[in-house]
Amino acid sequence: MRYFAAAAAAAGTDEQHVASPTVMTRSELEQLLSTMHPVAPPGEPTLAQVLPRCSWLVDGIAARDPHCPVAPGATVDVLPPFAGG
Repeated sequence: MRYFAAAAAAAGTDEQHVASPTVMTRSELEQLLSTMHPVAPPGEPTLAQVLPRCSWLVDGIAARDPHCPVAPGATVDVLPPFAGG
């Protein structure tokens, strides 16, 4: 997992290894991450509040569908909306 901007702030880290022996959906991964980071650092929204607004890339490919499969070992990038260009 690689978090960027507000997602990194909410998670308190910019990278995290999430082990899963089976394929899960993007939605299942989102729920898992939210439970792994239930409390945000002071002054930041929780990860559960940030993740629904984010764009997701799975192995560099946009994963817009919450039912998109995420295979074990996949690289997942979580990118919140960025201001500017």
